[in-house]
Amino acid sequence: FARNPMNLANLGYDMQVISGGRFVLGLGTQVKPHIEKRFSSTWSKPAKRMREMVLAIRAIWDTWEGNAELKFKGEFYTHTIMIPAFNPGPNPYGLPPIFTGGFGPLMTQVAGEVADGFIAHPFNTRKSLLENTLPALDKGLALSGRSRQDLEVMCATLIVTADNDDTLAASKLAARKQLAFYGSTPAYLPTLACHGWDDVHRELNALSKQGRWDEMTDLISDEILEEIAVVGKRHEIAEKLIGRLEGIADSVSLTHNRMPDPGHWADVVRELKQL
Repeated sequence: FARNPMNLANLGYDMQVISGGRFVLGLGTQVKPHIEKRFSSTWSKPAKRMREMVLAIRAIWDTWEGNAELKFKGEFYTHTIMIPAFNPGPNPYGLPPIFTGGFGPLMTQVAGEVADGFIAHPFNTRKSLLENTLPALDKGLALSGRSRQDLEVMCATLIVTADNDDTLAASKLAARKQLAFYGSTPAYLPTLACHGWDDVHRELNALSKQGRWDEMTDLISDEILEEIAVVGKRHEIAEKLIGRLEGIADSVSLTHNRMPDPGHWADVVRELKQL
């Protein structure tokens, strides 16, 4: 919500051209303190606002495609002027898909209703995706008269792997720290709750308020780590990803505690394509 639909429509159009038609416009809400105090923007009714954001961007693109006059009026956004000087015309590569990210039931439902794709948060397990995420997506799809085939589900998944035992231990520790942070946040309680780990959240939350961050890591057991993250040796990762996400995800985003390095994932990607 740090940018408005017109900004994002222009950005999405240009990136689609620059990328030769490979761009995906991904949208996420951030959280209230950052929107208000870091970006100096407004925050209200995030799920409703996200729904309207997607519809407004599509209305702008529809005008540029020559399909309709721009007459978008909503609760949060109004776009009713588009003069030729600012109309780039139809995109030569077609319009990019819009994916929205989310975690809670309302934001997830919005993705099912209006988005082309949904990006699931990495603080999920197979159980939480099946019990919390997919039902909310189905509800949104039903509202728009669409089916599951009309929505791409991409799961961001935390990967814990390494080339030897020493670096694997370091990778596990880094992942535990990350999961402890997520687990301390009330918004992410549903993932822990569906496994009966409510007490872990309460302890993590209490420790975070006391600034006892190092102690929080100890509360992330091997069981919790391996339910949320995909943990294993390099040659095990592709098969474990299939086991985690089969029947749920159409695509996966690999999240790892290291600098971006596409070459580092080449073997995993190759194995995924073979499975």
